Amino acid sequence: MEENQEFLSQISCYFHDWLLEQGYAIGTAQKLNLILNVIVVAAVVYAIDLLLRTFVIKFFLAFTNKSKTTFDDYLVKSNFPKYIAHIIPFIIIKNLIPFIFVDFHALLNFFTKATDIYLILLVVFILRSIVRTTKNYLRTTDRFYDKPLDSYAQVVIIFIWFFGLIFVFSELTGLSILKFLTTLGAASAILLLIFRDTILGFVASIQTSANDMVRIGDWITMEKYGADGDVVEINLATVKVRNFDYTITTIPTYALISDSFKNWRGMQESGGRRIKRSIFIKAGSVKFLTEEDIEKYSGIQAIQQYLDHRQRDINKYNKEQGYDKELNIVNGRNQTNLGVFRKYCDLYLQNHSATNKDMLMMTRHLAPTAQGIPLEIYVFSSDKRWENYERIMADIFEHIIAAVPHFDLEIYESPSGSDINKLSDIKKI
Repeated sequence: MEENQEFLSQISCYFHDWLLEQGYAIGTAQKLNLILNVIVVAAVVYAIDLLLRTFVIKFFLAFTNKSKTTFDDYLVKSNFPKYIAHIIPFIIIKNLIPFIFVDFHALLNFFTKATDIYLILLVVFILRSIVRTTKNYLRTTDRFYDKPLDSYAQVVIIFIWFFGLIFVFSELTGLSILKFLTTLGAASAILLLIFRDTILGFVASIQTSANDMVRIGDWITMEKYGADGDVVEINLATVKVRNFDYTITTIPTYALISDSFKNWRGMQESGGRRIKRSIFIKAGSVKFLTEEDIEKYSGIQAIQQYLDHRQRDINKYNKEQGYDKELNIVNGRNQTNLGVFRKYCDLYLQNHSATNKDMLMMTRHLAPTAQGIPLEIYVFSSDKRWENYERIMADIFEHIIAAVPHFDLEIYESPSGSDINKLSDIKKI
């Protein structure tokens, strides 16, 4: 060890001794010796650093091509080999500084602190690279691909930078880390104010993950922010939603726990997607069925068996109770064209190839309105993809709307211009 130090001391004084032999003054020789040593060391260290970076990166690439795991691939992408290659040049500079600046104590102290700060920053970059690699690797696994890994990675990186800057501050000021942290505690209120959004985002990320409120890939709707699409990114400060028109909506992460939003994951994981829509039947078109009507509707094969069975039960009941239908049709029990049509809709939905037969399925009345009687179709499509879902719903309602007149019913709609013109023509006649 002593021999190495003596050798380095002789090398560092080589230019100094040579300049003295050339007749230079001691002060001038010291300054020129310093400049020449710095130039030589900088050139040598740069060359070593360049060679090491090339060698280490190529070594990592060769290693990753042979390994089965993809973790090392992400290490290369996050510049981990490049940061590792800087370690040996740093060690060389750290050991040469005392010999280069031996006659210049102020510069010696400055560059000693500078190298210490460089080491701290190098460690920060290496740790940050490992965190990013871990995040990218976990995202490829089935267990973590939909978790808010960006938020956790950002929190870890913030803590790494926080402690790194504490060490840098301690190195610059000469204060102990404990004393600095004590001073920092007094300013905690200011720090909380400065990092309010970061802290809220961190807490929100933990809560959304722990409660499984939202994952990457979920379809969410948040009207307050105009979001209606798939979650593509969850980080510490924001959640990015790609809307179905391919615009991007950015939502504050903490808004997911402070505001209401709709997550469609339950529908996507279920056996079907709900269809819930009404048509309005004109109330004046609803009537009791006569024997002629029953005979007419019996031609509709889907409800033929139902009509026969239902009418036999009604006739039996009316006979037992002594109701006289010839006196007035309203006496006793009767079938209505709307009731028969409602049953027809039920049977049509049950026989439709695109409805989920294992989920709730019904046709029901809602409270009558000024526009008529709402007849609501409540069923689940077996195909949940948006475009197919819309086609299935359109197919169902196109058939139902077209079937309405065959039951002597009418659909309510506001009069159009042509309707008004027809009324005018009738009045003229």
